[in-house]
Amino acid sequence: MADLKISQLTGATTPLAGTEVLPIVQSGSTVKVSIADLTAGRAVAMAGGSFTDNITQSTAGKGFNFSANANAAGMTSQLMGWYEEGTWTPSIDGETTSPTITYSLQYGVYTRIGRMVNFGCRITVSAIVGGSGNVLIKGLPFTVGLSNSPYPSMVEVSSVTFGLGYTSIGFRPLSGTTQGRLNQIGSAVVSNPTTIAQIASNSVIWISGTYMV
Repeated sequence: MADLKISQLTGATTPLAGTEVLPIVQSGSTVKVSIADLTAGRAVAMAGGSFTDNITQSTAGKGFNFSANANAAGMTSQLMGWYEEGTWTPSIDGETTSPTITYSLQYGVYTRIGRMVNFGCRITVSAIVGGSGNVLIKGLPFTVGLSNSPYPSMVEVSSVTFGLGYTSIGFRPLSGTTQGRLNQIGSAVVSNPTTIAQIASNSVIWISGTYMV
């Protein structure tokens, strides 16, 4: 076929597969380049569209950038670069010495959106022997990035002894760890950590909350 200008080519409706090869004259020699080489690494702008398959993140730390939106004064990021959901295994430990615990149930679930981790768990203790210090709930799915999290946690317990003046329990994630304390709350001036001695055999602990990584 004779050489033609692009404007002289016959119109077609078949889309390119990406495996086609274009001849190019370079320094007097004819070389070739594939369509895929021309588009590799190029940003593509779209007015809209729909997808029949997943959009796959290829580089960690990249995601959906919402910087075109007006932001509040305290904005620290407009990039959503993480979504994940799954299960985790919660456990009880003593902050001073570890008890020997037999569990009948250890189950946790989580959903992470950006830096925010929503989690829930249930722990059922069949028997507990020994141990001392404050109660630690271990095994959170991600390292806590902000201690004294401003997000509320709901805790429900049975067969757990409360100190005088305390009527409920909250969960406080500990920064830089994958664990947190069960703090008792009530009419006292400050909250007070729950101790291993206050956990009995047949205790049940439910926790539902949120923290930041």
